[in-house]
Amino acid sequence: MSSSSSSSTSQWIYDVFLSFRGEDTRLNFVAHLHKSLKTAGIKTFIDNQLQKGTELGPELLRAIEGSRFSIVVFSETYTESSWCLKELEHIMKCCRDYGQVVVPIFYHVNPSDVRNEMGAYRKALQETVKRRSSGEERMRNVFSNWASALTEVANISGWVINDFSNEGELMPQIVNDFLRKLKSRLLKITEYPVGLDTRVQQVIRFIENQSSKVSLIGIWGMGGSGKTTTARAIYNKIHSQQKFVNLSFIENIGEVCKNGEEEIIHLQEQLLSDILKTSEKIYDSASGITTIENRFNGKKALIVLDDVSTFEQVEALCGNHKYFGWGTVLIVTSRDVRILQLLEVDHVYRINEMDKNKSIELFSWHAFRQPSPVEDFSKLSESIVDYCGGLPLALTVIGSLLRERTKIEHWKCTLSKLMRIPNNIVQKKLKLSYDGLEDYHQKDIFLDICCFFIGKDRAYVTDILNGCGLYADSGITILIEHSLLKVEKNNKLGMHGLLRDMGREIVRKRSIEEPGERSRLWFHEDVRDVLTENSGTKTVKGLVFKSQSNSNVSFKTDSFKEMKNLKLLQLGHVDLTGGYVHLSQKLRWLHWQGFTGTFIPDEFYQENLVVFELKHSNIKQVRSETKLMEKLKILNLSHSKYLTSTPDFSKLPNLEKLIMKDCPRLSEVHQSIGDLRNLLLINFKDCTSLSYLPENINQLKSLTTLILSGCSKIDKLEEGIVQMESLTTLAINGTGVKEVRYSVVRLKSIGYISLCGYEGLPLDVFHSAIRSWISPTMNLSLSNLDFLSPIVRSLPHLRTVWIQCHSENQLTQELKIIFDDQFDINCTESEALQIPNDSLSSHLIGMRSCHAVMDTLDKSRSRGLTTNDLSNFFLPGSNHPSCLAYAGVGPSAPFQVPKDIDCRMEGIVLHVVYSSTSENMAAECLTCVLIVNYTKCTIHIYKRDTIMSFNDEDWKNVTSNLGPGDDVKIYVAFGHGLIVKKTIVYLVSGQSIIVEVDDAKMEVEPSKEVNVQPSRKPDRSILTRFPNRTYASSIRFCDQGLLQILEDDEEH
Repeated sequence: MSSSSSSSTSQWIYDVFLSFRGEDTRLNFVAHLHKSLKTAGIKTFIDNQLQKGTELGPELLRAIEGSRFSIVVFSETYTESSWCLKELEHIMKCCRDYGQVVVPIFYHVNPSDVRNEMGAYRKALQETVKRRSSGEERMRNVFSNWASALTEVANISGWVINDFSNEGELMPQIVNDFLRKLKSRLLKITEYPVGLDTRVQQVIRFIENQSSKVSLIGIWGMGGSGKTTTARAIYNKIHSQQKFVNLSFIENIGEVCKNGEEEIIHLQEQLLSDILKTSEKIYDSASGITTIENRFNGKKALIVLDDVSTFEQVEALCGNHKYFGWGTVLIVTSRDVRILQLLEVDHVYRINEMDKNKSIELFSWHAFRQPSPVEDFSKLSESIVDYCGGLPLALTVIGSLLRERTKIEHWKCTLSKLMRIPNNIVQKKLKLSYDGLEDYHQKDIFLDICCFFIGKDRAYVTDILNGCGLYADSGITILIEHSLLKVEKNNKLGMHGLLRDMGREIVRKRSIEEPGERSRLWFHEDVRDVLTENSGTKTVKGLVFKSQSNSNVSFKTDSFKEMKNLKLLQLGHVDLTGGYVHLSQKLRWLHWQGFTGTFIPDEFYQENLVVFELKHSNIKQVRSETKLMEKLKILNLSHSKYLTSTPDFSKLPNLEKLIMKDCPRLSEVHQSIGDLRNLLLINFKDCTSLSYLPENINQLKSLTTLILSGCSKIDKLEEGIVQMESLTTLAINGTGVKEVRYSVVRLKSIGYISLCGYEGLPLDVFHSAIRSWISPTMNLSLSNLDFLSPIVRSLPHLRTVWIQCHSENQLTQELKIIFDDQFDINCTESEALQIPNDSLSSHLIGMRSCHAVMDTLDKSRSRGLTTNDLSNFFLPGSNHPSCLAYAGVGPSAPFQVPKDIDCRMEGIVLHVVYSSTSENMAAECLTCVLIVNYTKCTIHIYKRDTIMSFNDEDWKNVTSNLGPGDDVKIYVAFGHGLIVKKTIVYLVSGQSIIVEVDDAKMEVEPSKEVNVQPSRKPDRSILTRFPNRTYASSIRFCDQGLLQILEDDEEH
């Protein structure tokens, strides 16, 4: 195929190409045929204006390749024209290679004469070959090619016109035949449509749901991903259902329109011809838009605009889709999603890469003509498929390239070459997206990312490239919209491997033989040669070199002397000897891992640095005299084991990110850190010698992230931290911090916190902690479960959770969260009252040693069992401590703390009356006890194991939270379907007393010394189970704003 029209095979410019001998037919038969076809709306090419010559010109080749059909009119002197024979040869090539339909018309000649080159036809052919060719071998080849073309086309069924034919009757028949063929013609799709049906069905289903309106569908994907193939298949599917009379499929619009407005006009004419079946002459694109709107008003049509590269192209063809009739389907494919967004399509279908299995199948069809690889080529096939990255174009091209190549060595050689030099066909297709970028800034951003920044954080790269003057905020967005770049997990920049290779090949081709003349250097051998031979030039803008051995590699700084425009430099375990004055003063990014110097030489010019990274270095100080670095945004000195102090931040006024992870000797942070008005991130993780932060750090209003995890010597956070109004992330896990201001936890800005083994959203941290503490085996319903392991390890050390709220309203909210998020509601009050007495059982729970009361209650409980009355219990008045009894319906009982609680209270006994659907006993089903103090706004949660091993320290925690006159409610929580009918609380003191509970009224009837408190309306029951520990430990949310972690000395 001609290189001048390599793109036109997939773009139908004309319906019919007319090939004829002008002297015989131009003024009679062909003139009538052309007029009839044009009148019928069949767009026909005729070469009236072309100058004849010895070779077919590019315009004629483009017309042949861009036609759906070719009509070849054989007349008496047809073979006397080398021009006609060359046309015929190219027509038959398009027929064989691209499915073009050829229709012969034998005008006053015998088809057998043409087929067999007989008589005058053969003689004329021989004379033409002699006249136009020199050399015997050349003549034989030309004669063979032309004779084969004549034979091939003469074997096709066509029309015969002789002396007895009526041309007036035949002409309408010929035209109608072409109209029928054009109408029923389905578009050619790929020979092996692996995975295509799934894509088609997804779009078809959406279209079917939009039948009552004009449906706009966008198909978006990178070059070679199968957008056009998918659009063709959708078009064929809808066309075959015969739902549309008006159809048009315009391919490769972006490439066609590169030649200017004239091509837009041709496409407008094609669209009008497709829909109206008439020929419309358009003189400029603006009038074409008006004509399309007027002529298409109210028409229902199926239109596909394929591979558009600008919004203006869509506007010129179907910009105002509102004039179409209901049920119209408009499909637009593009590499640029922004075009689809501006068009306001109803649905964007993104073409993603094929998965591994489908990739292997598609590759195998092209390479082996079967759905799986030949046995000996399985591993090599997988390697090539991995290289192709699920891109159908690459799988097809490279598979076809290796077809019938049976030597493994050839496959290995091909793969090795592909790793260094991409396939030209794939490269050319992918490069269209790069060529379509608007300016050199966008192209530079793409090439920089290709060579240096794949897998890097988007914000990080944006800072660097902005520092290079490339407007990366908008530039990166445009690359994403053009399918040249994608943002992957954790905001990392990703790119298809073949796009990366395409970009790198663009750089390589600018100086194939001299790497030092390239703008970017990344290939290890090329960089090593340039630095060794001192062959770098001012063309070099970026360079990356990482030692591939265990030891550092050494180069002279002279190697950089001529690289005066070097802006991007990454070195890994490299030593530079000589004067640092030779390093470029234009450096914006310096990433030097394994720097062995103990300080940075004063002669090294740093004033233009935007990102300065010296990780795993031996540096002790940033420099002896820090100079002003106004442009520096990121400073990363992580893993520098000898670094003892931070720099003077007054010399870094615009610093945004300070990263000094794992600097074990870092002990001093300069006071000037509080003056950094743009600082967003501080990361001192695992700086184990750091014991404090300057107080003025609280002045950092812009700080969003503070990471101190692993700083074991930091044991407190200053109260002023709440002044950090922008703080969203706080990580203090693994520090010595035992107290965190509750106001910090409640900061509205904080979205993530890591503390004492828990991490996540601030409120989720503590509520998930309670949930996990109560039941370590329960399945947490949080989106991020990465913190589950540290929770499980640390929670067994805790016996009590103590939550302090600021107000009763906050207390109510906390209780609601605990109840709703963590505990099932066993029953409502009305359900509890309806439980029949004959189905009840009871259980006693003692908090502290109350053996005498427990024994007495147990005897009374046993007596109640024999009478089926578990409501009344008798405590003898002599030789027993006195009890104040309070009862409530369901799993809770309220009471008011007596005035003399401090001197008299010795324990609490809970008596629970319940019904169970299983044979499980209450002791097995108990999960925890919850004590809520409404006066002090506190919540105490005691897990089952704590209750079963209640000790004096636990009792101190109880009494410390109960003050005279406090309004309190105790909840008991059970699992396994156990339903609590009522709960009685006995406050055990030092006086003899008789207590009786009236089941009918659900009130207590004690002796005169007993206070009977009216029941609050019971809240819902809560909680679940915990591991057993015998030492005291608790979490506290204190009213003064503290979260306290209290642990036994024996354990830590």
